[in-house]
Amino acid sequence: MRNTPLEFDPPRSASQMAALRLAAATMTGPTRRVFQAEMPLQYCQGNPLPAETVLGWGRHTVALGLSARRPGIICLGAHAAFSGRKRWEDQYPEVAAVLRPLAEAHAQHDPTVRTTLAYTRLTAKAALEALGAQGYGAEQLPSPSTMAEVLKRMGFRLRKVVKAKPQKKIAETDAIFANIEKKTREQRPCPASPV
Repeated sequence: MRNTPLEFDPPRSASQMAALRLAAATMTGPTRRVFQAEMPLQYCQGNPLPAETVLGWGRHTVALGLSARRPGIICLGAHAAFSGRKRWEDQYPEVAAVLRPLAEAHAQHDPTVRTTLAYTRLTAKAALEALGAQGYGAEQLPSPSTMAEVLKRMGFRLRKVVKAKPQKKIAETDAIFANIEKKTREQRPCPASPV
């Protein structure tokens, strides 16, 4: 391999380089790599090493962006899919399967049928106690705050059930009660007056 000096035409001013760094800093993932690959194509003849020297970007990231750009394939990271903690329902699906019928037994749907959520009187603490009574150990059960989130994700809202509200008084209400009172008087004989 020949030792030839790298030829590149860097951005003209420090403000241009700062603008490129700022633009790259605001992007993430594949978008950032595509942008970082585009700059060496314009200024460094497609070589990632001068981009590392001049702009301070990692040459491996720029090389990945360049290689993804050539065939038109965007390399997506698997960070989101394989990082973080799994949900409790995913860790313990058999316990979650037992929790759903337990919550449904205490649930009532909104009487106005405006939402698909079910209101439940079952609290997170009561759900944990019920699961513990069924033989599930503390290592399989979440904290009360997590249980509240699990119930929300299952579609149960943790609040008292709203009782059906009585209908508003309509014009015929007085007539209905007068009729009931009349019928009641007709059925009851008048008490005899004492002599």
